[in-house]
Amino acid sequence: MTSTEQYLRLTVASLMYATGEDQRTLGAGLRLSQAQISRKQSGRASWLLGDLDRLSAHYGIPVPDLLRGADHAVSRLPAARRAAVIGGAQTVIAS
Repeated sequence: MTSTEQYLRLTVASLMYATGEDQRTLGAGLRLSQAQISRKQSGRASWLLGDLDRLSAHYGIPVPDLLRGADHAVSRLPAARRAAVIGGAQTVIAS
């Protein structure tokens, strides 16, 4: 059975993907180190209630929307927070 924390890790990963953020950028936004984000995302450390408040402020999404799952949370992202190219940089191949 999947735990609430596993769902939250998936939601955070999806939000990072949709915004083009890496762990270092998210950590800076939450006042955490990249190593702390890595531990939380790998399940070696837990996301805390205070982290939810900071995630909510960072992404501009109410806490209940963060807890409704990855698809819902990504759909609630403000347009200004979405990456121009979802999932990474655009590659241009010259002919």
